[in-house]
Amino acid sequence: MATPLTLKELSKKEVLLTSGHRMCSGCGAPIVVKMILLASDYPVIASNSTGCLEVSTCISDFTAWKIPWMHSAFENSAATAAGIETMYRSLKKQGKIDKEIKFIAFGGDGGTYDIGLQSLSGAMERGHDMLYVCYDNGAYMNTGIQRSSATPYGADTTTCPAGSVVPGKPQQRKDITKIMAAHDIPYTAQASPSHWMDLVKKVKKALEIKGPKFMNILSPCNRGWRSKTDDAIQLSRLAVETCYWPLYEIENGVTKITFKPKEKKPLVDFLKPQGRFKHLFAPGNENMLKNFQEMVDKEWGSLLKASGTE
Repeated sequence: MATPLTLKELSKKEVLLTSGHRMCSGCGAPIVVKMILLASDYPVIASNSTGCLEVSTCISDFTAWKIPWMHSAFENSAATAAGIETMYRSLKKQGKIDKEIKFIAFGGDGGTYDIGLQSLSGAMERGHDMLYVCYDNGAYMNTGIQRSSATPYGADTTTCPAGSVVPGKPQQRKDITKIMAAHDIPYTAQASPSHWMDLVKKVKKALEIKGPKFMNILSPCNRGWRSKTDDAIQLSRLAVETCYWPLYEIENGVTKITFKPKEKKPLVDFLKPQGRFKHLFAPGNENMLKNFQEMVDKEWGSLLKASGTE
């Protein structure tokens, strides 16, 4: 029987990522992972690409994971999960296992948008019964805050530093969710830890669907975003309410917006609390703020059109 979607019932379930890990104080990633594992009504086996989550939750002989978990290389979390899922199907066919098990691959945006894209695309195209989760913090945070193709327009990183010549990253963020939907897989979605019910519902739905699934989940990084250590949920909520990070799902080709702000907030509400965008508010950069707002408005308009809710 599926677990009721109430905070009270979820609070009774065992937390499968323990405290005592070495993620930074206030990091969004462990919040996201705890929510995902609480959402599952099945035993879960996870693969995890090299990155913040992997290196901080399994140190030498010590692990924070209370599920079977495998560390893969930076570029192949999806391939690792696909291999485990294939082995499981073989054992089930041979009658050596009868338990219903779900498979989740975790990767940061560097290991998903960039280095791991070939592995992810291959696993989705082959149709493996697995859920791939990208915890998206918008840069290569574990190795020094270098820009990735998930880094937002205008952001200051160590490899696209804001200065007199280049005012932050000049390119727009890659839309990995739509790229994965273009693989014609049964389910893709975007979620945010600020809207926990929406996130949990999407994970539960994804795990009930046979075949490959993809979820992109916002994961604030106060170190890379240069924000406070207690504002991960607040920033996640502002990302949703400004439509920088819209919440939606694409199931069997049908797009549905799962949260529509009653009053869409201006993008600057999301940008101001983050030091990585501080330079955008300096005199002379007004046009960059205008461009960024127009990008967000355009993407939100396209999503409204695709979902039939203009």
